Amino acid sequence: MGTEAKVKVFGPARSTCVARVLVCLEEVGAEYELVHVHLPAGEHKGPAHLARTLFGQVPAFQDGDLILFESRAISRYVLRKGASDLLRENSLAESATVDAWLEAESHNFDRAMSAITFQCFVVPMFMGGTTDHKIVEENMEKLKAALGVYEERLTRFKYLAGDFISLADLSHCPMAHYLLASPCASVLDAYPRVKDWVDGMMDRPSVKKVMELMDAS
Repeated sequence: MGTEAKVKVFGPARSTCVARVLVCLEEVGAEYELVHVHLPAGEHKGPAHLARTLFGQVPAFQDGDLILFESRAISRYVLRKGASDLLRENSLAESATVDAWLEAESHNFDRAMSAITFQCFVVPMFMGGTTDHKIVEENMEKLKAALGVYEERLTRFKYLAGDFISLADLSHCPMAHYLLASPCASVLDAYPRVKDWVDGMMDRPSVKKVMELMDAS
């Protein structure tokens, strides 16, 4: 991918969905251009961005004539094109397990963390409001349920899909970055294997670079 024209990722780096794609691009060493979309000004609902994704969300992704949306689908495309082993597509069973845990991340970890992040960061910092602690507490319980499942899984395997790192693991990194920066970070203390797993992923060069972009945006 590195010798071809740059692909374009549309959206702010601080968006966890944008960051997920950027981690994958960094993993395969791809050249890319990050095109900022100013969410507070409603640019994601403007005609230029709606031409890329009718849902008016970020990220959108362009590779030549191909335009994609949905961060996990984009991530799979990037990893396939970059011939990465993070999808484990040389094994039907392993690739299916990666897919299953990627779905689990989306429906359990990410869903709970989205509500927590919105209340802890977006409401007070960008909307001038006050954190609704009831919503945070409700979603902390959902997060703890997911972390409990992860803790048990990680007693048997090094990573979620098996003894190999995959997209199912790295997809957690953007939200985990915000969790570590939130007042809720101590929740990981009750899940030592999860904490070690998160710390290990955060040490990857691709993740470090993208987390710096998230903080700078």
